[in-house]
Amino acid sequence: MKKEELLELLQNGENSGIEFKRDDIRPEQLAKEIVALANFQGGKILLGVEDDGSVSGIQRENLEEWVMNVFRDKIHPTILPFYEIVKWDNNKSIAIISFPQGTAKPYVLRDKGREEIYIRMGSTSTLATREQIGRLYEIGGILHTELLAVPRTDMQCLDFVRLENYLREVLHDPSIPISEKEWQDRLLALGFLTEVAETVYCTIAGLVLFGKRPRRYLRQAGIRVMAFDTLDKDYKAKLDVILDAPLVARKEVDGQIIDGGLIEKVMETIIPFITEQTDNITPDLRREIIRYYPLEAIREMLLNAFAHRDWTRFEDIELVIYANRLELLSPGRLPNSMTIEKMKAGQRSPRNPIIMEVLRDYGYVDARGMGVRTKIMPLVKAASGKEPEFVLTEDYLKTIIYR
Repeated sequence: MKKEELLELLQNGENSGIEFKRDDIRPEQLAKEIVALANFQGGKILLGVEDDGSVSGIQRENLEEWVMNVFRDKIHPTILPFYEIVKWDNNKSIAIISFPQGTAKPYVLRDKGREEIYIRMGSTSTLATREQIGRLYEIGGILHTELLAVPRTDMQCLDFVRLENYLREVLHDPSIPISEKEWQDRLLALGFLTEVAETVYCTIAGLVLFGKRPRRYLRQAGIRVMAFDTLDKDYKAKLDVILDAPLVARKEVDGQIIDGGLIEKVMETIIPFITEQTDNITPDLRREIIRYYPLEAIREMLLNAFAHRDWTRFEDIELVIYANRLELLSPGRLPNSMTIEKMKAGQRSPRNPIIMEVLRDYGYVDARGMGVRTKIMPLVKAASGKEPEFVLTEDYLKTIIYR
């Protein structure tokens, strides 16, 4: 690192990715900062710097060896840092420890027989909450929250007519369960049920896909749909409903839908607010209909929201129609190391693989899983002349398409 770059870091102060520390700290203090940064987006720790950004310089002998021992003995899983020394003036130097965002989250501090998980909150490293730990396990691929048990549920919360239709007409399974025990064994194997302490519950995936009333037991199931005549939300909503239904439809042998699922119900609900009948008569004597948005793009947006949302968050998926645009908000950050750029380029990283595979079985999504690149982006650009916008925060991914 050049001295000019270092000066800029010192002037800007500590933040979510930069930490200042004297080099006389205890090993567990350094490890705490490393763990918190690795569990967030990575960063740099500057040793030999006071909290206010003034340079005290390196004092400890064999500092590099000491730092590497901290990484080896106090942090799990292993992180490989980049270590460098920058000379500040004739008498003082600063050690810079750099490392990227960890891919094996959660990282833990091991000290005195205990393991502690820290995260970065602004310029402060704090112990992670239970909810935050769950997200870290999910991001690290250790835990798929779609397989978690939903309290107060049992096998009877699932729609067995829809489940039998899935096995028979969608999967073409030659062996349909008959007894309750056979059904339980099959649904446990499929990941739609789970057993905890000898009690069988619905998983999040099973309830969302095939539950009779998913939202009754899982607050964040379903979707809220709103429509406004204005450019922003106001108290005069033309539409404000919460839809609750199993995600998938029932189908005939030829693929025709008998009973729509949540995706179909959302599309039926919003059609009056995204289309308009004109006075023009078509050759088959019907009024011509203007569509303000490409329906296939909206459908793909909905599928992505349900397949990739973070089920540890209790917020609803929201679809909001304004006078000039449509917005879809999916709770949670993008999974793993996914970014907006990677998503637009067609990279795939499913957060909820069981839900995704069932949607693929039904033909809701294709085998490539590249709906953003091959459907949403070109269809929206062709319809409105504007690219869709993607807004990512710590709490949600918002997709915006213009009328």
